[in-house]
Amino acid sequence: MAGPAMNGITASTALWYASRATGVVALVLLTAVVALGVLVNRQGRLPGLPRFAVTGLHRNISLLAVAFLAVHIAAAIADPYVSIRAVAALIPFTSSYEPFWLGLGAIAIDLIVALVATSLVRARIGRRAWRAVHWLAYAAWPVALAHSLGASTDARHGVLLDLAIGCALAVAAAAAWRVLGRAAQTPVAHRPAAVLAGRPDDRNRMRAGAR
Repeated sequence: MAGPAMNGITASTALWYASRATGVVALVLLTAVVALGVLVNRQGRLPGLPRFAVTGLHRNISLLAVAFLAVHIAAAIADPYVSIRAVAALIPFTSSYEPFWLGLGAIAIDLIVALVATSLVRARIGRRAWRAVHWLAYAAWPVALAHSLGASTDARHGVLLDLAIGCALAVAAAAAWRVLGRAAQTPVAHRPAAVLAGRPDDRNRMRAGAR
């Protein structure tokens, strides 16, 4: 959304700035969470870092992203410049203002809430169910990126556009590194099947069957 006229900092403009700034920071942090998640291998490690360090880093960045996202939502709802109901933050496409773009934001929020909730009860629902939701939550990042570009006219040019492009390139680079790393560890004859399978266990089974 375009900002109000800046004739000095008022309560309304302060809320607008807070919503915009926390939204930008939340997107950057979500990008870091996704990139780190893509880079981490099945054993939950990164080269040169122990597992506990990677797990702690991923968890702390995720919690920080959720905190900034909460402030972003609260500031947007409280800002009197536009009318955004609290329910529109959770139920997609119910906002009277920019329903499509804010609806994408609501979808991203719902996916993140599902991830947080299932993480809290992970021991009860089992690893398989948690992992399914965890992978689904990766969809929150591109949806959040689209929300940022669509709902904010000032994000379509200048520094904010450059930042959005940088976030997209960071995730793409992480995905490319992961795929290329897997390919380098797989015999040439098995690489097409390994890429389609996408999991080390599947590759091992295919190798065993080929012998």
